[in-house]
Amino acid sequence: MNDAFVVPLKRFDTAKERLRQGGIDEVSSLARRLARGVLASCAPRHVIVLSESEVVTSFAADLGAEVLESSSSSLNEAVQHAYRVLSKRFDRLVVVHGDLRSPEGLGQFEPEPGVTIVADHHGTGTNVLVVPTGLGFRFAYGADSAQRHLLEAQRLGIAWRLVSDSPWRFDVDEPQDLV
Repeated sequence: MNDAFVVPLKRFDTAKERLRQGGIDEVSSLARRLARGVLASCAPRHVIVLSESEVVTSFAADLGAEVLESSSSSLNEAVQHAYRVLSKRFDRLVVVHGDLRSPEGLGQFEPEPGVTIVADHHGTGTNVLVVPTGLGFRFAYGADSAQRHLLEAQRLGIAWRLVSDSPWRFDVDEPQDLV
């Protein structure tokens, strides 16, 4: 399979709003460190960072990632745009959040055919999503995204797999996620 690992990254100075509201110091540095860990863990796979920020573009390029610039206002729009654009180049996209606490092993991940949804530790969000290209898949990040992505795979009639016990289920959104 010709896969690309797609990592959407927000501007570091505005990322992780809930952590900022929770009184966590150095959130920008934390967001940068988490993103660096995710990008490094995706090696040796082809990595494409989605970004609307020149700082993030430079950061990603310095780490050897390709960058797809986006002017989208939401995660869903950015990933949907990437899906359309990258469908011409890749058979499958592996969308990985840039805030995984333990991203080790991503580069060795060999998903099964169809859609794979790695749910967050609450079982409701989607931390890693594997989607074959060319299907017209509609991304649905946000509340209950794991279920909505599963329903989208069913709508398309494609095999799906929901993973709830992956080390990638832990992302960092809230102050308690740092423990």
